[in-house]
Amino acid sequence: MGSAAPLTAQNVLPRAAEPFAGKIGETYADSVPAFPKAVTAPAGAPNVLLILTDDVGFGAASTFGGPIPTPNLDRLAARGLVYNRFHTTAMCSPTRASLLTGRNHHAVGNGIVANLSTGFPGYTNILPKSAATVAEVLRQSGYNTAMVGKHHNAPEADVSPAGPFDMWPTGLGFEHFYGFMAAETNQFTPALYRGTTAIPTLKEGVLDKALADEAIQWIHNQKAAAPDKPFFLYYATGSAHAPLQAPADWIAKFKGQFDKGWDAVRADTVKRQKRLGIIPSATRDSARPEGLTAWSALTPDQRRINARFMEVYAAMLAYQDAQIGRVLDELDRMGESGNTLIMFIEGDNGAAAEGGENGSSNPMSSFANAMQEDDRMLLANLDKIGGPDAVGNWGYGWAWATNAPFPWFKQYASHLGGTRNGLVVSWPDHIKERGIRSQFTHVVDVMPTILEAAGLPAPDSVNGVAQQRMDGVSFAYSFAAPRAPERHDTQYFEMMGNHAIYHQGWLASTTPVNLPWKRGDGSILPNQYKWELYDLRKDFSQSRDLAASQGAKLKEMQALFRKEAERNQVLPLDDRLTLARFRAAEGQRPHRSTYSYWGAGISIPSVSAAPLLARSFRITADVDMPKEPATGALVALGSKFGGWSFYLKDGRPVAMIAASQLAGDQSQVAATQPLPAGKNRLVFDFHYDGGVNAGGDMIISANGTKVAQGRIARTISKLPEMSDTLDIGFDADTPVTSDYKDGGHFPGGIEKVDISVGKPGAPGKAP
Repeated sequence: MGSAAPLTAQNVLPRAAEPFAGKIGETYADSVPAFPKAVTAPAGAPNVLLILTDDVGFGAASTFGGPIPTPNLDRLAARGLVYNRFHTTAMCSPTRASLLTGRNHHAVGNGIVANLSTGFPGYTNILPKSAATVAEVLRQSGYNTAMVGKHHNAPEADVSPAGPFDMWPTGLGFEHFYGFMAAETNQFTPALYRGTTAIPTLKEGVLDKALADEAIQWIHNQKAAAPDKPFFLYYATGSAHAPLQAPADWIAKFKGQFDKGWDAVRADTVKRQKRLGIIPSATRDSARPEGLTAWSALTPDQRRINARFMEVYAAMLAYQDAQIGRVLDELDRMGESGNTLIMFIEGDNGAAAEGGENGSSNPMSSFANAMQEDDRMLLANLDKIGGPDAVGNWGYGWAWATNAPFPWFKQYASHLGGTRNGLVVSWPDHIKERGIRSQFTHVVDVMPTILEAAGLPAPDSVNGVAQQRMDGVSFAYSFAAPRAPERHDTQYFEMMGNHAIYHQGWLASTTPVNLPWKRGDGSILPNQYKWELYDLRKDFSQSRDLAASQGAKLKEMQALFRKEAERNQVLPLDDRLTLARFRAAEGQRPHRSTYSYWGAGISIPSVSAAPLLARSFRITADVDMPKEPATGALVALGSKFGGWSFYLKDGRPVAMIAASQLAGDQSQVAATQPLPAGKNRLVFDFHYDGGVNAGGDMIISANGTKVAQGRIARTISKLPEMSDTLDIGFDADTPVTSDYKDGGHFPGGIEKVDISVGKPGAPGKAP
């Protein structure tokens, strides 16, 4: 069955006000009142629960033959449909942009993740008003709307108390938002917002539990206030994206389960997939990429390390499934499940090969901050992997294994390992069929499908703005028709230079140049990449390249890609790597040399805050010391995984940097005497040696007198936690140091903090 109600004439939103239907007389006695009618959803319109998980490959969850038990996704599949040819964009923000708008990601400016914008039309990361989100359309059509979880669709510089807020969830049609605004956040100490206001991090538990708690509470309140009004709830977990973290008891459940390694785990997954009918029985597993080490070639220590990372990942995904199960249980208990359309997308792209060969406890610090972490160090800290003292990610092998049976990983839009994700759809009152659907579907198809189910058209105009074409195609036609011809038969793919085109069963793909273990030297531009060709009608896993024997077909597909690229703002193709893109993105932000913060309680995302990394600086703080020796943060930037803190310990001024969380990677300069009670002016001068991740001299002065001087051995270039902030008077989320507790709130007064910064990388005295 398709829509719950016939389409109605609502092509312009908001709907025009109806003329007054009463009567106006001389007085109330000869007048007839008539209240405006509230906007209501079409009769029978379903609740909609849209679930999107993060960095989960096609072959991870048990529902799709994977080794990780996901019983709640299994139960949805048992009462609904499983789609085994559903596709994403191979990266986070782009997939989410397409999911919410029903448009191709470049066509709505989201050709890359939100912190790597390049300024070209397809890469601004600013969703246009001409592409209203499904939340906005539903909100104006009689739905309540809410979002919990990850929102990575606002430009980095917009994530601040000054906004602008139109790219935040509450500016995109969601009446309620609880979650985080970045690519990732710490599961134990997440950086949380309610609406557009930062709120304290969790005191206990992990983020996945908090999201389920919030979702349940919101549903309870919504149905209490308007039991007959349908809701749209977008539930976007931060798991299983890095940092890989999970409750210790859940990690223990998987102890020893992956000791046989990624080659064997992947082979077992493919067997299960065939047995379940998730993939055709004749499917040939695609080969392990050259350059990815076989499990048998690892040392015993490397096997122990890698097995631990997979145990943590499995625990994270299984725990996430359990928390989503709590939401499903509540819908069942409330009697809402029958007319709730649930779309569960297992992964916004394929599994991520971003943690190095054998994984890392802090990949960003290993990559950018000169953290030295070899196998011996990983082994010594093995029990910390998955807990609050690591922000780790696994090695390449497990990413490949959990993308079974497809080649490559997240970021590789040219290959199915990056773009093929599992989808389960459940709507018991309307979808009576069960089983697998194999029509080609794409994330842009979700919005049109939801609108059809709700009995609503895609509007021509929203808030006075004419709407651009809808690229997606509703797949409601497939609900009751397992063998219906697919209606979405052409789709381009592109991410960071890797590109492909699907058309009527054929897939033409470029051969990746930049590999996780071997980056290209820039001598080959993305329009010079070699091409491959696959007949997916006979080759489900993209394992047999036909380019050499089907030259004419390949040329036809290449021409089609070019046409779609021009039509969707894909050009210019750009395969620059992360650091170059960071620099390009920074070019759009204003730069200044002085910053002023007027009092405590200020928290600014790092991208908009005084940049204290890899440069000289001066911090001047006017503080009012209490009578008792005080402990607390004055200025903090980052976390214990990488960050600065300028604080008081028993009244003594301290400057500290954590170059990483590893023992010995911290430098501290501290005064020996406490400050007197009353007003004090504190100055922290850092004289940088110059270069990258270098050290320097720290001088602390109080009221014009030097009170401490010492060496900072090494600084950092990047903050490891993407939701890190600069905080005045406290230390939000993950603290830099354990010298203060519970956020390190300074018990005295802070009148003003001035920060002046030098040029990045330049040596010299504090400015």
